[in-house]
Amino acid sequence: MLVSVCVASYKRPEGLKRLLVGLNKLTFNQSEVPEVEVIIIDNDVKGSAQGICREIEADFQWQLKYYVEAQRGISFARNRAIASVSQDSQFVAFIDDDEVPENNWLDELLSVQKAYQADVVAGPAIPNFIKDIPQWVTKGQFFEPRRYPTGHPIEIAFAGNVLIRNEILQKIDPVFDERFAITGGEDTNLFMRLRRAGYKFAWANDAIVHEWIPQSRTNIKWVLQRGYFGWSVHSWCESELYPSIPVIALRILKGLALIIKGLFLIPPSLFLGQHALIKALLNIFRGAGTFAGLIGIRYQAYKVTHGV
Repeated sequence: MLVSVCVASYKRPEGLKRLLVGLNKLTFNQSEVPEVEVIIIDNDVKGSAQGICREIEADFQWQLKYYVEAQRGISFARNRAIASVSQDSQFVAFIDDDEVPENNWLDELLSVQKAYQADVVAGPAIPNFIKDIPQWVTKGQFFEPRRYPTGHPIEIAFAGNVLIRNEILQKIDPVFDERFAITGGEDTNLFMRLRRAGYKFAWANDAIVHEWIPQSRTNIKWVLQRGYFGWSVHSWCESELYPSIPVIALRILKGLALIIKGLFLIPPSLFLGQHALIKALLNIFRGAGTFAGLIGIRYQAYKVTHGV
């Protein structure tokens, strides 16, 4: 069995090196040891990641493939990765260049896929803060992922930690919608399309990756922007993929409910601490993002690169 691990990278040499070191330590106890090809797509036209790949390759236990995708944007990089997957590959896994997998990461994804005959298997990305963080970040748990029991059916997945049957991806062209190249949300769009097509999703709670969170993200502005962006993308994709009055009406009600909830939470939050106030504001930003998505306003999340 061949598994293709795909990584889109853009000017994060230290992060990419951490990731490759982590991938080199993968172990398999529940699944038969597969063949693994690791595909690095460098979205920097200058090929800044090539030196890291050459440095690691000599002692790398898996096949390492490196390509440059000159057209800027996460959709283009990830589509190039899919195009570079070997024809006989059975599964494609995605992981980001600011993440590091635990040794059993891929083993867990494969074992859950087999146990539940899932088409898509996703796992959690646990935050790893590079520097000391403000107390409100810890109290508010703003970076903690939602988690489920292993095998739990899920509605959506994200490309930072996911395994997909390759035969599914080979039927789609392009896999990642190029309209999301700079805005991000291309993975939300893909997995909503796969759900609509009836493919089976499952959660692998022990398939853990650790996401390096730089100091530039541990601030109120970024947390609120992320809430706005995430809900706007979901709202936009849902209204486009399910263009019906009931769906749009429900999304409007959800947006209103979030804003009203946030407004009601502001007064008590003044006595509960900064984290409570930020949670109240986050509800308002999520509600605003919901309405922004319905009218097609998009935030360009990939204009700025965080981390190194």
